[in-house]
Amino acid sequence: MVTAMFKDNDKAIYLQIADRICDDILAGRLADESRLPSVRDYAASVEVNANTVMRSYDYLASIDVLYNKRGIGYFVSPGAGATVARRRRDELFRGRLNDVFADLHLLGIDPDTLKSEYVKYLESAK
Repeated sequence: MVTAMFKDNDKAIYLQIADRICDDILAGRLADESRLPSVRDYAASVEVNANTVMRSYDYLASIDVLYNKRGIGYFVSPGAGATVARRRRDELFRGRLNDVFADLHLLGIDPDTLKSEYVKYLESAK
């Protein structure tokens, strides 16, 4: 059974789990050096196979977001928030924003209008 946390898209579940952990790091719910739940516990909480969570943890370790203390578990790497933010910014500018910019151009939306709408968004998000 797949829980509601997973989106119906082409992104692998282990990557969606990794994104969720990264979201928790960026939001301050997981601080540097904090211990993550065991693979089994995390798998049970999101209702997936432990191998899927293991793959998520290993992936995050490979990009220096987590590290493993053998026999103890996985921990958030020092500076993980900066690492995640840098990777996400890079992905945003290389990917989704290119599509948005193309739409803005096709619709004739100028930078001043975009800035004004973004300021409105920020004010409403407070």
